[in-house]
Amino acid sequence: MYFSNAKFYISRSFQILVTTLLLSACGPVNENPDGEEWIALFDGGSMNDWTPKFAGYDLGVNYHDTFILKDSLLSVRYDVKDTFKGNFGHLYFKEKFSHYRLRVKYRFVGDQMTGGPGWAIRNNGLMLHCQEPSTIGLDQDFPISLELQLLGGDGVNERTNANLCTPGTNVVMNDSLFTPHCVNSTSETYHGDQWVEVEALVLGDSLIQHILNDQVVMEYRNPTIGGGAISGYKESAYIEGAPLKEGYISIQAETHPIDFKSIELLDLTGCMDKKAKNYKSYYVHEDNGSCEY
Repeated sequence: MYFSNAKFYISRSFQILVTTLLLSACGPVNENPDGEEWIALFDGGSMNDWTPKFAGYDLGVNYHDTFILKDSLLSVRYDVKDTFKGNFGHLYFKEKFSHYRLRVKYRFVGDQMTGGPGWAIRNNGLMLHCQEPSTIGLDQDFPISLELQLLGGDGVNERTNANLCTPGTNVVMNDSLFTPHCVNSTSETYHGDQWVEVEALVLGDSLIQHILNDQVVMEYRNPTIGGGAISGYKESAYIEGAPLKEGYISIQAETHPIDFKSIELLDLTGCMDKKAKNYKSYYVHEDNGSCEY
């Protein structure tokens, strides 16, 4: 019995040694290449990765504490005594991206700021492919970007959501250059203060989709700088016809209170070498310089 156990012990030790040697020779193994690794741009914990910019104020000034963190929500709030004076605001995430999925959960609440324009009632936006925040003019109202427009209903009338607006940009839709500032999606109306989850699929300048309830409600491609619909910008940033292949993400303060519960991003750029331990099957844009072996 003792001898038999010894034989078994030696056999198991040999198996472990062989397995270890084989793994060392082959390199690290990616055990879950299909597992999606979402990044929490906002997770309810802090606003440290975000920078505000309001028209008429320097980058980094959070005018009247409009963007706030409270009850684990990233919110836009207005002082009841304040009156709108054209000071639209945006809050920028610290990094730029090119190919990604963006998933956001939000809700509109309360009443619009005093003096806000009629079109801005229950109106906000996710600004995609934004210009570098440091290049935004002091009095610039909107960044050069592509706006996934968030709209809430008034309780009675139909009002599509996840529309497209194009401050300082043009896009191609149905194989034709589209120059109007805004165009409606095919979505349903979202009334009341309900939580809504919206998603964007952004593939550089080749394809951008707005998605609600797993349905594509807006699609366009080949965004370029142009078209106007912004003011106060620096001429050096407005390069007519330049393609928008990447950029920053921002949320708006457009005179109506709103809450964001989560803002998540799945980066689609990364190592596409299947031999690497950080390879992911869902990557669509190659960055093999990031491969780990």
